[in-house]
Amino acid sequence: MQQKTTSRLSKLIKSKKAAESLVVVHDDLDLPLGAMKISFNRGSGGHKGIESIKRAIKTEAFIRVRVGISPSAPSGKLKKPKGDKAVGDFILGKFRPKETEEIKKVSKKACEAIAMIIEEGREKAMGEFN
Repeated sequence: MQQKTTSRLSKLIKSKKAAESLVVVHDDLDLPLGAMKISFNRGSGGHKGIESIKRAIKTEAFIRVRVGISPSAPSGKLKKPKGDKAVGDFILGKFRPKETEEIKKVSKKACEAIAMIIEEGREKAMGEFN
């Protein structure tokens, strides 16, 4: 599925200029559950899907809406899973009911951010939502 999607993407995004208006929303283990950050022209941070998109469109100059999925301690320190298998199991696992509520809240915020990106530009959205 991912290969088919990136193949379609490379047919749609044929220049760096076109890539600059691409918005990709994805999970991010480097952010706590429920947090969101808008990035532009950044590395993949090890995210396999982002790496695949970068290869397909031959640039990292696109907009990313990163949605945090990592659990955190009461102190705020992230409790990320360790090791490829643990990370894979965590990412593909189901959210608990309380976590689902957090994801619903951040999803609404992400939709608002995307609307602002489209209507007012990425810089304005980054200033407002980061």
